Amino acid sequence: MRTFVVAAVLTLFTSSLGILTTVSQTSGGYKYDYATVPFLGELLKLLVSTFLLWKESNKPKPPRITTDWRSIGLYPIPSIIYLIHNNVQFATLTYVDTSTYQIMGNLKIVTTAILFRAFLKRKISKLQWMAIGLLTIGTTVSQVKGCGETDCRSLLAAPIQGYLFGILSACLSAMAGVYTEFLMKKNQDSLHWQNMQLYVFGVLFNMIRLTMDDILGAYEKGAWWSRLLVGYNVTTWLVVLNLGCTGLLVSWVMKYADNIVKVYATSMAMLLTMVLSIYLFNFRPTLQLFLGILICCMSLQMYFAPPQSLVDLPTQPTTNTAEAHRT
Repeated sequence: MRTFVVAAVLTLFTSSLGILTTVSQTSGGYKYDYATVPFLGELLKLLVSTFLLWKESNKPKPPRITTDWRSIGLYPIPSIIYLIHNNVQFATLTYVDTSTYQIMGNLKIVTTAILFRAFLKRKISKLQWMAIGLLTIGTTVSQVKGCGETDCRSLLAAPIQGYLFGILSACLSAMAGVYTEFLMKKNQDSLHWQNMQLYVFGVLFNMIRLTMDDILGAYEKGAWWSRLLVGYNVTTWLVVLNLGCTGLLVSWVMKYADNIVKVYATSMAMLLTMVLSIYLFNFRPTLQLFLGILICCMSLQMYFAPPQSLVDLPTQPTTNTAEAHRT
């Protein structure tokens, strides 16, 4: 039950991120440096994790903390993978349009399941594989505007480099998620201590990224720390808060559930965002969107429901009835 509640809250936070980011724009652009938002999000997660670990350490039973440097040295790896993934995303978008990129992004559902099975040795039944396939189909269908329209033709007309970068992006995203789950479950350390190690490196890598932007001349308004809070408003801070809460919820899911729960939460969040956009941004609903939602709901039921609840097994005849048939 707790996993269901956390996954539901994660879905709400993930779906609201895109909406809040859109609302934070002014005249179609950002008055703030959007590259500083992930840095503040990582810093917020680090501060919250440090505070929670401090509270946990004051309890009668102290938390388990492993300070082996060989173990700590494993925590920069997810940040490095995400850093490479972000650059691959930009490379992909140089060969394909946004619609094609979003559709190819659904490959991460399948790649996550494959790596989840291969590296974490977690069993996935045939019924669950079918559910994962349905989830991929459902999210893809919801993003296609219509057969014969521009986005369908552009998907088929994308150059081979676009497909290769799209596949690589999906693999890197899955690899980062599966590796993070491995880190979270490799020992019985406190979740807050594990989060601290992850977010220290997250803050560090974001600082390096901002510094590199300054060195390469991406901005002309001074060093990144001088423009850190420039142009921020209430909505921008809500985006930072959303990023922080989402990251902490994902860590909980990785520790006490698994990557497949995260995949379903983020996929359903995408559909929820599209539905909310109908009312908030006059988004025009399509038949494909409703079909996609229906398919994804069927997939959700197939994956998590007990198999016996999905099949109406024939009732066994009673002994008296069976004897009557023999006579």
